[in-house]
Amino acid sequence: MELHGALNDFKRSQGEPRRFPGERRSTRGLFSGLDERLVHVAPDGSIRDYSYPLSGLAGIERSRFGLETDGDVRWFDADDADQRYVDDTAVVETTHAVGDATCVQYDVTIDRLHLTHFELERGSDVAGDVSLHACVGFAPEGRAGRVGQLWHGDAVEVHHDAERDFLAASTELSVTGQVPARFAELLASEPADFPRSPTDDRYEEARLSPIAMCELELTGSTPSATVATLLSDGGDRAATLEHVRTAVAEHADRETVLEAGRGQACDRLPDPDRLGDGGLSDLRALALLRAPTGARIAGPEFDPFYRYSGGYGYTWFRDDAEIARFLLAADRRLALGLEAWHEKSARFYAETQLSDGTWPHRVWPHNGALAPGWAHGRLEGGESEEYQADQTASVAAFLATYLRHVDPDDERIRETLASALDGLDDSLAADGLPERVQNAWENMTGRFAHTAATFLEAYAAVARAPVDDALAARARERARTVYDALDDLWVPDRGIYAMRTDGDDVDDRLDSSTLALASAHREYAALEDVDIDGERLDRLASHVETTIDGLYRDPEGPVEGLARFEGDPWRVRDQDAAKIWTVTTAWGAHAAVELRELLAASDREEAEAFDERARNLLALVEPGGSLRRPGGYLPEQVFDDGTPDSATPLGWPHAIRLATASALEESASPARADAEYRAPLQD
Repeated sequence: MELHGALNDFKRSQGEPRRFPGERRSTRGLFSGLDERLVHVAPDGSIRDYSYPLSGLAGIERSRFGLETDGDVRWFDADDADQRYVDDTAVVETTHAVGDATCVQYDVTIDRLHLTHFELERGSDVAGDVSLHACVGFAPEGRAGRVGQLWHGDAVEVHHDAERDFLAASTELSVTGQVPARFAELLASEPADFPRSPTDDRYEEARLSPIAMCELELTGSTPSATVATLLSDGGDRAATLEHVRTAVAEHADRETVLEAGRGQACDRLPDPDRLGDGGLSDLRALALLRAPTGARIAGPEFDPFYRYSGGYGYTWFRDDAEIARFLLAADRRLALGLEAWHEKSARFYAETQLSDGTWPHRVWPHNGALAPGWAHGRLEGGESEEYQADQTASVAAFLATYLRHVDPDDERIRETLASALDGLDDSLAADGLPERVQNAWENMTGRFAHTAATFLEAYAAVARAPVDDALAARARERARTVYDALDDLWVPDRGIYAMRTDGDDVDDRLDSSTLALASAHREYAALEDVDIDGERLDRLASHVETTIDGLYRDPEGPVEGLARFEGDPWRVRDQDAAKIWTVTTAWGAHAAVELRELLAASDREEAEAFDERARNLLALVEPGGSLRRPGGYLPEQVFDDGTPDSATPLGWPHAIRLATASALEESASPARADAEYRAPLQD
């Protein structure tokens, strides 16, 4: 996002109770792109790239489309549009009302190419010759200045240094240009219009500009045209031009665009018949966020200037590894055919591991290079609590599960896992709990129950993995150590495990991340009995029940679900209470399922009650649930009035929902389900 775009939004959004001025939101609209490029299609049909983390290319910063009839340009308006995905694809269909006419727009992104096709169904007030106006502002390498255009007759190229962005059309193309808003406009109290007024007397303006003003005729009995944009990081210019020209010529009509989208979906997404309700939406959202390396961004970047957050367009190893584990669990139940996804995840983790066996705060998904962050303590030398040990634990747990169920002979992953165990041990204090680190929510330091849960799960998973006997025995011993040490976090007055200890202080606030204790105990139960005297299961049931009940919010509005933790103040604006989060709501459902299995294995009668809790929570993030958005998206957070906020879609809750739904739908008896959970790869 360029600075002038952020300033324009700041001017438009000031004073709005549910917007943070200066952001580039994706809470409305749909995304296309299952490869290197991620393109957002807003309800008004404008397109914008969120591609940089996935490809290293910035692409389109902003755009606008409209129809010209009788010399008057009618720009498409979100209030006169309807939007959906076409069938089981990632093709976005946007239907615009233009007077009594209808213009249907189809968008599909394939590799680095994006196709936008328009078809006009005439009305009485849209007659005669009709042309399409496309105002597209590129930002090669994120630049608004020192950018130039090359006009190639039937195509335009916008370039800075390495990145070159191309636009071509299926009908005759007329191109002009205009510079972005000038200093006086940036400083003005009102936002600058887009497109701006016609060019002034600067003769070079059209060529030294990131903004291409294009006009093309809609032709045929049903007037139509296709616009293509292609992002390039160099190479032969003639070959790249031939690529974009061929692409737009081969996709000059609706059917060829739709066929391209269907073919892409078949290559990138599982058979929808295996997924059940909501499953396709979950897999599509996760595919949209996935780079060719297999790594995923947490969500589309909505705050590139870090004005209200630390950014979202990066790969966190916690989020990504948790997603990978949930996908592996769902794949084993539903036979989704995601082996290539699992293998790429494992390879990416092996390639990005640090020399001490840990993983950094966050990296760029397109190449694994270190990304900006505030928890890179392990890279800064010395003893530092600015490190999120749960990230290393989450990766280790996935890699151990990967070895057990996907490829037990992968020596590279065995070596990575052995080194990860060293990294975990280095963060384990003498009392059996992880030392002082940052928490999962990245907003405080201490010794956290959630971190301890991830360590318990990781150690137990490594102990079960096909690794050498000495490593497995060591991991088993560490798992037992952490299991015993969890007693130190028990708060009897509240019937919960504490969020953290901070020196001598016990922070006994309810925290949804501590729900990870349920799955950690489920993993440990495959090694040893967690209910020798009945006390641990009693405590675990009390903790999950109290946490879900205490964080559950049902405000007077259209939404309900779980808050993040007691007293959470983040991004509430003028709302009095903590916001509802989709990831915590889905996490609550998953914890209830895991606890149900533990209780059922011990013939505890409370098992059915937790089954009901799981289904009630899951319903909130299911299709038709109050937290689902158009396109099946789950935003990170919602205000009490239902307004979505922050990263949309967020990958983590989509993966939790898919795994939890598949577990609930499993028809096997509790005994068979537990056997399946413990089964080796060959089963």
